[in-house]
Amino acid sequence: MIHHANHVRPNDDGLKVGGHQASSASLSTIMTALYFSVLEPEDRVAVKPHASPVFHAIQYLLGNQTLGKLKNFRAFGGAQSYPSRTKDTDDVDFSTGSVGLGAAQTVFASLVQDYLKAKDWFADRREGRMIALLGDAEMDEGNIFEALLEGWKHGLRNTWWIVDYNRQSLDAVVREGLWERFEAIFRNFGWEVQILKYGSLQRAAFAEPGGDALKHWIDQCPNQLYSALTFQGGAAWRKRLLDDLGDQGQVSALIDRRSDAELQALMTNLAGHDLPVLLEAFEASTSHDRPVCFITYTIKGYGLPLAGHKDNHAGLMTPAQVGVLREKMSIREGHEWEPFEGLASESDTLEAFLRQVPFQQMGRRRYSAPRIEVPDRLETQIAPSMSTQQGFGLLMNEIAKQSSPFAERVVTTSPDVTVSTNLGAWVNRRGLFAREELVDLFRKERIPSTFAWDFSPKGQHLELGIAEMNLFLMLSALGLSHSLYGERLLPVGTLYDPFIERGLDALNYACYQDARFIVAATPSGVTLAPEGGAHQSIATPLIGMAQDGLASFEPAFVDELAIIMRFAFDYIQRGGSNEPDRGNWLRDASGGSVYLRLSTRTIDQPNRQIDAGMAADIVNGGYWLRKPGPNAELVVAYTGVLAPEALEAVGLMAEDRRDIGLLAVTSADRLNAGWTAAHLGKEQGMANAQSHVERLLSIMPRDCGLVTVADGHPATLAWLGSVHGHRTRSLGVEHFGQTGTIAELYRQYGIDAQGIMKAAQTLIPGKPIRHLRH
Repeated sequence: MIHHANHVRPNDDGLKVGGHQASSASLSTIMTALYFSVLEPEDRVAVKPHASPVFHAIQYLLGNQTLGKLKNFRAFGGAQSYPSRTKDTDDVDFSTGSVGLGAAQTVFASLVQDYLKAKDWFADRREGRMIALLGDAEMDEGNIFEALLEGWKHGLRNTWWIVDYNRQSLDAVVREGLWERFEAIFRNFGWEVQILKYGSLQRAAFAEPGGDALKHWIDQCPNQLYSALTFQGGAAWRKRLLDDLGDQGQVSALIDRRSDAELQALMTNLAGHDLPVLLEAFEASTSHDRPVCFITYTIKGYGLPLAGHKDNHAGLMTPAQVGVLREKMSIREGHEWEPFEGLASESDTLEAFLRQVPFQQMGRRRYSAPRIEVPDRLETQIAPSMSTQQGFGLLMNEIAKQSSPFAERVVTTSPDVTVSTNLGAWVNRRGLFAREELVDLFRKERIPSTFAWDFSPKGQHLELGIAEMNLFLMLSALGLSHSLYGERLLPVGTLYDPFIERGLDALNYACYQDARFIVAATPSGVTLAPEGGAHQSIATPLIGMAQDGLASFEPAFVDELAIIMRFAFDYIQRGGSNEPDRGNWLRDASGGSVYLRLSTRTIDQPNRQIDAGMAADIVNGGYWLRKPGPNAELVVAYTGVLAPEALEAVGLMAEDRRDIGLLAVTSADRLNAGWTAAHLGKEQGMANAQSHVERLLSIMPRDCGLVTVADGHPATLAWLGSVHGHRTRSLGVEHFGQTGTIAELYRQYGIDAQGIMKAAQTLIPGKPIRHLRH
C-alpha cells in the first residue's frame, strides 16, 4: 500500500507521499493477534497513527475496506494517513494522529462506559475493553500522564495500553531505562504491568547451555547498539557477541550452532513479533477488568531492510528492495492486492477463518441512539440585572429540577472550576458521579457549606482535575456515547474561556471525531478585569469561528442564552444531511458541537417578549436591536458583553443622527459560515442564494459606515463590511490584557462608548459628535 502510493501511483505535485513502513512493521504482529483472535465485538481500539496502513489492510481482509481506497491511500478520497472516524469508511473506533490523544481517549471512553453501566442503561450489553496501541515515543506527551492521573481518581477499569517499545522515535533512539520509568509510573497509578520482551526463539535459546549469558547480554545491551546491530545483520551480531562474551565454551557454541540468518532471526525475535507469546499474554489478561499496560518489545522496521536504522521513521524501501521482499514472501508480481496471495492455506479455509473472527461477529459497531426530546423552551427567572454566566447556572438549575428523560441524559463535567462557572446549583440537585458512594464530610460533620459534594452512581456531574486536555477528552468520550455504546448523552462542560487554548488540541480532535457536546467557556475577555492578562482571552472568538464542527455563540443577554441553549441541546443530536439549508445557508441538519462564550459582568437585561422570528435570528447569528433608517450614516455592530457600551454610544450619537442602527451579533461564527456558503451557492449557479447576514445588512444605505466592537480580537467582526462593501472600523483587543477596572480596560483598548464614537467620527468626517470627548 505504501509502496504503491509512493512509487507506482502517479504523483502530479511531486510531494513525498510517505506512509511509515517501519512504524507499520513494528506493530503488524501485535495487531494481527488482536484483530484476528483477542478482540471481542465490544472492544474499542485507538490505533497508533503511524500504523494506519496495517489497520486498513486488516479491515480489507475483514471486508470493511475497499481495494480502491487502499490503492488511494493518502490520496484524495482514499484511506486516510491516520485512522479517522469521519474520513475513513472502515470501522475506526477513535481518530488518532495527534500523538498521545488516542491513548488518553481510551481512558475517558472507559469511564463513560462505567457511567452508563451505573445508570443501568448498559444492562443488556457486555462491557468492552478500551485498547490503545501507542509508540514508546508517544509517552513523551504530557496529556498521557494527565489522563493516567484522572483514570486513577475514577477507578479506571477495562483498559489496555500496548506500548510498541521499539526504542526509536522520529529522530533518534530513546534513552536507556525508559521501560523501567514506564513500569513504575503505571504501577503507581494502579495498573498491572506486563513486560513482553523475549520471543519463542529467544526463550528456547535461553534454555540451552550458555543461554543465561546470552540473556544477560541482551538485557544489558544499550538501545542504540541493539538497533545498529539489527540493521547490520547476522554477521555483525556474531562478531559483537563473540567479542563481548569471549570464548565461553557453551555460549560460543550456542552462537556457532546458528548461521548468520538464524542468528539475526534469534536476536530480532522479540516478544512483539512472536504471535504465540502475544496471544498467551493477551488471553491471560482477559479474565479481569484491571487496567493493564503491556510494554511490548519490538523492532522498528521488523522484517524490512531498514529495520533498526535510526533514520527509518520516514524511510521508504526502494522498488528493488520491495521486489526482494515480494520474492521472500512468495507473492507474484501483479498479485500484491489479492487477500491470500503468498499463503499456503486454501482460500476457502482462510475465508472460513475470517468469518469466525470474534471481533467480526456483531458486524459494523457504529451504533445509533434515539433522539432525546428537548423542551420547547428553557425557562428561568431573569433578574433586571445579571450576567450570562449567572444565567447559564440558573438555566442548568431549572433543567436539574425536571424529572424527564432530557434532564436524566444531561451530564456535566468541569476541570476543578465547577462552582466558579456556576454549575454549583446543578450539582447540588443532581450530585457528583462515582461508582461508589462517598458522602460530603463537611455536610456529615454539619459544617455549613453552600454546596453538597456527595458522590454516588446516581450523580450526573463528572468532576475532573484542573487539566483542560482531560476536559475535552472527556467531552469527546461523552459526546461519542451514542455511536460507541448506543446510548445518548447530552454533555455540558465548563471551563475558563482563556484556557480553551490549553486544551485546544483535544478540542480539535473531539470535533474531528464528530463528538457532540456543549462547552460553556466563562469568564471571557478583558472584562475579567482584575485577573489580568494571564486570565483574559483575546483569540478565543477566532477559535470559535475557525474550529470545524463547533458552532460558536456569544450572547449578551440571558433571554438570548436561553434560546441558544435550547437550540444547542437539539443541535448536538442531529445527524442529517451535510448540505446547507437554503434559508440560512448553514449546515444545521448535520449538527455538531456548541461553544458558548459567556461573561461574569452583570448588565441590565431587556424586558421583552421574543417571538419565533427573533428567536430564529438569534440562533442564526444576529438581529437588529435598532434597525437603521433609510438615511442612516452609521451602524454599530457588537457581540457579547459589550452591549451596554454599544447601546450607550448609539444612544448618545442618535441625538444627532436619528437613523443610526444597532446590530446584535449573537454568533459571528454562524453569520460568517452562512455568508461563505451562500457565496459558494452563487458560484454554483444559484443566483438568489442569500445568507442571514446579507439579509440583515441589506437595509443599510450604500454609503453608511459600520463600527464593530468585540471583547476579543477585532477580526471577529471586521469582515462584516465586506458583505455589502460598507466602510468599516473594527474595534477589539489585539494585545495582552492587564489588571484594572472594566472601565479602565475598556478605555485603554478603545472599546468603551467613547471609543465607539471616536471610531464613528473617522467614518463620518466633517460631522462632529456632540458627546465625543477628546
